[in-house]
Amino acid sequence: MIALPFLLRLDLTVLRRAGLALSALLVAGSLTMAPARAQSSALTPEQRKAVVDLIRETLQQNPELVQEALVEIERRNTVAQAEAQRSAVTAEKARLVDPATSAIVGNPQGDVTIVEFMDYNCGFCKRALEDVRALAKEDPKLKVVIKDFPILGPDSVEASRVAVAAMNQLQGAKYFEFHNKLMATKGRVNGAKALEVAKDAGADIERLKKDMDASATKAVIEDTVALGDRLGLTGTPAFILGDEVVFGAVGQAALKAKIDAVRKCGKATCSG
Repeated sequence: MIALPFLLRLDLTVLRRAGLALSALLVAGSLTMAPARAQSSALTPEQRKAVVDLIRETLQQNPELVQEALVEIERRNTVAQAEAQRSAVTAEKARLVDPATSAIVGNPQGDVTIVEFMDYNCGFCKRALEDVRALAKEDPKLKVVIKDFPILGPDSVEASRVAVAAMNQLQGAKYFEFHNKLMATKGRVNGAKALEVAKDAGADIERLKKDMDASATKAVIEDTVALGDRLGLTGTPAFILGDEVVFGAVGQAALKAKIDAVRKCGKATCSG
């Protein structure tokens, strides 16, 4: 019989805490004791085995601890991801609004900036189109930055090449009109459809074709894709407001609330 007086004093609450810390490892069948930690615990091999056996028995008798542990792991991962994104947004502020790689619409001197990473073949981006248009129309102090983030295949890349090249000829309201019409296009959007919309917007098509094949255009798209990866963006649309990343077509009201928060406290979510 191994003498473990400290274990005899453990109540279920303590065991639950231990189970939460180790249950995920038990589920994977990979529970081990790191050498350094085992040495610092000053336990004999028999005592360490007894600890593991006791925790295993506790989890077997209280299997709900496994689910609790997985939920806690997911919560911590979500918090860590959000913190990492906030740090990345802060570090990349200048890059996010760089006019060389972005379309600036709305009020260029606005007191609040909303950055949208979008793909012309993204259904949720199309759904968010009216939200962004309405916000830009109703809020004269809002600066809107559009960044082409073509992640939905070759057609999206073609459309973005046209859109980025169009920035050389269309600016401000004219570009926003072109962007909105292209986003509202029915069916799959590709380079040919983008050229049609650009022509209707008054662009010089021959010049546009040359610009869309230029290395500078390719570099803009590559930079935006790399920036999206840096920010941990996994889909579109993705909005940057203050220090926060907002995923999906969350609706005009939700975006406006975050814009108001940025004006109030400098962050998309004010504390207190």
